[in-house]
Amino acid sequence: MKGEPNELPPISAALWRGFCWYGKRYVRRHFHAIRLSRASPAPKLAADEPAIIYLNHPSWWDPMTCLVLADARFPGRRHYAPIDAQMLERYGIFKRLGFFGVEPGTARGACTFLRVGRAVCNRRGAMLWVTAQGRFTDVRTRPVTLRPGLAHLLRRASGAAVIPLAIEYAFWEERSPEILLRFGPVIRSSAGMRASDLNTLLESQLTAAQDALAEESQSRDPARFHSILSGEAGVGGVYDRWRSLKARLAGRTFVSEHGTGGAS
Repeated sequence: MKGEPNELPPISAALWRGFCWYGKRYVRRHFHAIRLSRASPAPKLAADEPAIIYLNHPSWWDPMTCLVLADARFPGRRHYAPIDAQMLERYGIFKRLGFFGVEPGTARGACTFLRVGRAVCNRRGAMLWVTAQGRFTDVRTRPVTLRPGLAHLLRRASGAAVIPLAIEYAFWEERSPEILLRFGPVIRSSAGMRASDLNTLLESQLTAAQDALAEESQSRDPARFHSILSGEAGVGGVYDRWRSLKARLAGRTFVSEHGTGGAS
């Protein structure tokens, strides 16, 4: 039967653990931190409640960001995500990590997304991650517009919790940028709504999350966020070695973060 759990792509537990380890290491090398808003942290879900997280799509880094977030805030779940079918053939490892190929802009691609999406929503504890804008989009672009596929999926599988997620990449005080995240409120019922009305609701909730995250980003205040992952800090090279030497000579502890002045 279409939409049943046997439609789901395979996930290798060992490969997932290994890729999570690699993903964290890779993100640490390129970012100062991944930070999640304290004002809107990860939603509380029942252990067996299927869920859909849909997000804006500002960067190539979004899948890696979601991988780290999934491992940190939703451990023990099985995670799935659509990906361009051609890219899936090019990077075959993703076939064993819960990714499923869709052909963008085609009827076949839409059918695949709906079929596998329903299967995810029918599986206890499963989670579907969707970059619902369908293309890279600047975080400042308004209005926020989503492709209609997610709304059509929700009309066919209204039992899953639906959660907006705003992502922004920002430079603060360090050489490396910050990854900033904020969840919106959970949408738990969409039964009886037209696809167009559902899409409008999804867009408005994601817009609100992005606007709130933008305000937090502009504050440059780490205290407004939980740190999920810490990575590169300081300037590096000769300059940081000189700062470290000065701190030791003064009997202070060297701290690499630029905003601290180099010692505590």
